[in-house]
Amino acid sequence: MAVTSTMLPLGTTAPKFDLPDTATGDMVSVDDFADAKGLLVMFICNHCPYVQHIRHGLVELGNDYANGDLGMVAISSNDPAAYPTDGPEEMAREAQEFGYRFPYLYDKSQEVAKAYTAMCTPDFFLFGRDRTLVYRGRFDEARPNTIGKVTGTDLRLAIDAMLNDEPVSEEQFPSMGCSIKWKPGNEPDYFSN
Repeated sequence: MAVTSTMLPLGTTAPKFDLPDTATGDMVSVDDFADAKGLLVMFICNHCPYVQHIRHGLVELGNDYANGDLGMVAISSNDPAAYPTDGPEEMAREAQEFGYRFPYLYDKSQEVAKAYTAMCTPDFFLFGRDRTLVYRGRFDEARPNTIGKVTGTDLRLAIDAMLNDEPVSEEQFPSMGCSIKWKPGNEPDYFSN
């Protein structure tokens, strides 16, 4: 069943994380991007058809912004006991196969997803230089089984405005996708199903 993002309030400070990159084993934290003008945190996973639908768009996004002032990370918080393709080894394989130019981090405890009030995959959170939230919501309006090209327009407009010191439009739309697969008994208060 598809769910939509919680739309964390704009101006929220980026919750801290310190998570392993499944491709390298290195720990990655918010502080590692201290010199970047902005930080994009993406909650994705391998199995979700909504993520699969935009996967090549994510690759293009990573390629387009890899050498600039934007820090980028993807995080999977899904329970691999229930969804084995979302486990760390499969995440590393996915990152290599598709050439992700950003770390693909594993949130084993699911506490980072809770801190961001992440609800679905994909779910996007863009923070400015002061690490306050300037955009949250969808990649674009493309969905599986619909007409329309995956462009990343909504997210790209927000990124470009932030990088150019321009205001990010407050007209933002929730992301839609598969619910994060919580471990039994670990569902957050904001999750109801």
